[in-house]
Amino acid sequence: MEVFNHNLENLFQQLGLPSDSEAITTFIANHHLEAGESLTSAGFWSASQKQFLEEAKLQDADWVEQIDTLDTLLRKS
Repeated sequence: MEVFNHNLENLFQQLGLPSDSEAITTFIANHHLEAGESLTSAGFWSASQKQFLEEAKLQDADWVEQIDTLDTLLRKS
């Protein structure tokens, strides 16, 4: 059985984004979600990133916890 560590760094890798802690901090500082805006409707995702996030949420995939964490982090100012 394959064990994969689903953490924020690996989520960023899945999304094709730089995944070191500095890059994640910079991404979160530069991107925000407005009240009522869903994570997947944000304009800063590419089509493939948006698709990954939507499918992971719909399938209740192992990534959901990290996607929810990212959503929360993008709502903090």
